[in-house]
Amino acid sequence: MLKMQSRRALLRGLGAVGVGALGLTDGWAQPGRAMSPLKVGFVYPTLINSAGATYQHDQGRLIMERNLGDAAVQTTHLDNIAEGVTAENALRDLARQGHQLIFATSPGYVEATLKVAREFPAVAFEQFGGPFKLIPNVSSYNARLYEGRFVAGVLAGQMSKSGRIGYVASLPQPEVIQGINAFTLGFRLSQPQGQVLVRWTNVTMDAAKERAAAQALLDQGVDILTLHAGTTAMAELAEAKGVRFISYHSDMRHIAPSMQLGGVMHHWGNYYTEQAKAVQAGRWKSQAFFGGIRAGAVRMLPLSPAVPPEVQRVVKERERFIAAGSLQPFAGRILDQDGKVRQASGTMKDADLLKMDYWVQGVQGPLPR
Repeated sequence: MLKMQSRRALLRGLGAVGVGALGLTDGWAQPGRAMSPLKVGFVYPTLINSAGATYQHDQGRLIMERNLGDAAVQTTHLDNIAEGVTAENALRDLARQGHQLIFATSPGYVEATLKVAREFPAVAFEQFGGPFKLIPNVSSYNARLYEGRFVAGVLAGQMSKSGRIGYVASLPQPEVIQGINAFTLGFRLSQPQGQVLVRWTNVTMDAAKERAAAQALLDQGVDILTLHAGTTAMAELAEAKGVRFISYHSDMRHIAPSMQLGGVMHHWGNYYTEQAKAVQAGRWKSQAFFGGIRAGAVRMLPLSPAVPPEVQRVVKERERFIAAGSLQPFAGRILDQDGKVRQASGTMKDADLLKMDYWVQGVQGPLPR
């Protein structure tokens, strides 16, 4: 569980990782302090399952409940809610039922959230991922998961014998592309000619497609698998095939206990707690939160005992550098897959990260348009 912080301390820390640059909006007509217990709703795009993005959001909900207690907060969660009209109806139902704070946990819910929020101006909405579209009663939040993916790439570069990594990806959204590119940049620090082979499922969550994509990558000679996908199918395949695996979204050691080398997870318990406290105190404001390792929104999982001590030292050092702000994954000269200079020097701005639509050198496989 994350250590509790005051709202002021949280925002001070987040200022170093993007909140200040992305800004706040004013003007929400908040009707005094919220009733107690505060009713908080969560809408999830998939089933909760035992790992994955929705699982992490639900863990954040549970941490918030434990932090604040039953007398202060009461939560409702709706899972496996499709985008579009279904999400719109779910959000509207929660608002009508008296939920004063609602978290929409999929980038695909952006338009539904904005529409329903305009109908309920006294309800605070928090939209996860997607473009940062703010109105007075809608905040956006996301994690700089690419920071963790860069560190995971360093791990893969140190551990791969073939110089070929298999990466199963869901949908060609900027967040997914960021992660693959950052992973590749970290990987090629120690394997300058290394290749990251990408296979797309083109769905958020489909175990059969993820498994088939992973097997196709194994047939191409990769010796480590990783993913940005929705199920634990790849972890199961890696364990069954004896192939090393780097997890994403959440810990999958219970699925691949001998093959998982490490991984990246997002952690929302502290953020959800602080936003609920802000509504209770009558000081919630619309904001754009983009937090990484330093803010605690991104965490690296424990490394496997199979990772040699020297490799562990290198990986943890890179993680510390990112947390300290002395290492940026997208810094310096960056070339795309075709050799075009995408950045000559400096550090990539958030606005460019949030619309990334190209591969860096070292990524193999098509980028759907």
